[in-house]
Amino acid sequence: MRAGGALHVDLTWTSREPLSIRPFSKLPAACAAAIHRKRMFKRILIANRGEIALRVIRAAKSLGIETVCVYSTADKAGPWLEHADQAVCIGPGPSPQSYLRIERIIAAAEISHADAIHPGYGFLSENAHFAEVCRDSGFEFIGPSPEAMALLGDKVSCKKMARKVGTPVFPGTEDAIEDIEEAVKVAHEIGFPVIVKAAAGGGGRGMRVARDEAQLRAGIESARQEAAAAFGNGSVYIEKFLENARHFEVQTIGDKHGNAVHLFERDCSSQRRHQKLIEEAPSPGVDPEKRKQVCESAAALIASAKYSGAATVEFLMDAKQNFYMLEVNTRVQVEHPVTEMITGIDIVREQIMVASGKPLSVKQSDIKVSGHAIECRINAEDPDRGFMPQAGLIETFAAPGGLGVRLDSHARTGYRIPPNYDSMIGKLIVHGPTREIAIARMKVALDEFKIGPVKTTIPLHRKLMDNPDFANATFDIHYVERLLKSQEAEKASGAAPAAPVKA
Repeated sequence: MRAGGALHVDLTWTSREPLSIRPFSKLPAACAAAIHRKRMFKRILIANRGEIALRVIRAAKSLGIETVCVYSTADKAGPWLEHADQAVCIGPGPSPQSYLRIERIIAAAEISHADAIHPGYGFLSENAHFAEVCRDSGFEFIGPSPEAMALLGDKVSCKKMARKVGTPVFPGTEDAIEDIEEAVKVAHEIGFPVIVKAAAGGGGRGMRVARDEAQLRAGIESARQEAAAAFGNGSVYIEKFLENARHFEVQTIGDKHGNAVHLFERDCSSQRRHQKLIEEAPSPGVDPEKRKQVCESAAALIASAKYSGAATVEFLMDAKQNFYMLEVNTRVQVEHPVTEMITGIDIVREQIMVASGKPLSVKQSDIKVSGHAIECRINAEDPDRGFMPQAGLIETFAAPGGLGVRLDSHARTGYRIPPNYDSMIGKLIVHGPTREIAIARMKVALDEFKIGPVKTTIPLHRKLMDNPDFANATFDIHYVERLLKSQEAEKASGAAPAAPVKA
């Protein structure tokens, strides 16, 4: 049936058994790539939902490409589906029964005659097996090859490659921990505190900070268990832990012809429990020469992996502006709009073009930074109740506007937020000629932005914009949590609000 402009197809089944589809065609990768290089894609399937699905639809339309969206029953009224040419229901609301079901996504691509599959971010976007299944089934995966994804997605192998090309990395174990006693020895050599980290995945899971040997031993075991449950891979490693670091990341993109460029960097130090709240570009207060060196080393790392598509190389920076690589995200990131705003480059459009076999549309010498951009992630959460997710009906949705203001969101008045997925319902981005002007524009935009009755993080972002640590760029990755802890203590004591805690 056709609803809201999109042709809807239902691939849900009553059987509890996985969908049985014809065997994968096992089209040779070289043959499939050669076919797709001859022309731009005619139709792309988007294996995602919400804001990023709408973002990919817009980029595809700018190239004259038709789009197919898969969706779960919980998303049957998703506003983004109205903008797709076709929509295919692939299962119930819980993501393990829909957005994470590879065989159902491939079946949807087959019946819709898609040429390629864009994974967005989250869900299967960094799943090398999914990328391999797409390729073996004759669909171009809009992202890196399975081999490049596996190489850079595994933090241990990624660090080994980084050392070879000169990308700065943390001191720590070179391989996944097999012997706890060896890990204890390394920790004593590099000095406590150290951090235990999962070799796969991200989002703060499988991570434990250890300030002594007892915490390290316990942390390795608990991190292994959490990583195995979250990512299906219990491998962990340790590295030196920085107490007061900033989060610095470099946006890169490569093509199938061996070209790789960086689109400069972003600062993502405004975090809560390893989840980013605010991102900005460029990173304030960084020495230009060090910025140049780190950005170039990130592009070199991507090129050495023969990487095609968008990738982000993440670093921590200490007070002396020494950089240490954290990991590589082998997908487009939530915060990519701030980079688009300062460079004028459509990263998702570029992803699609390089996946089709075209070379990058820009050279490194063509890429310049213009002004400053800031992004606030708007989450349907109640900061006053421990950031509890807020599912429910949006009765009021008044979007901000004005010079340099961009809103990427799938939400609107009448949209019911389902309880099944991530709480982010939008991204508010502003751009200005200077950081000070960008902050001023963000304050105005946040004041204009009205969503109700569901609670959101808009009030928290407004407070952070006024925070001296943010305004003066004297923050680190813990400043938000210090501020929240201070506010909780004030509420508990009944005292009048104190000045924001300095970093």
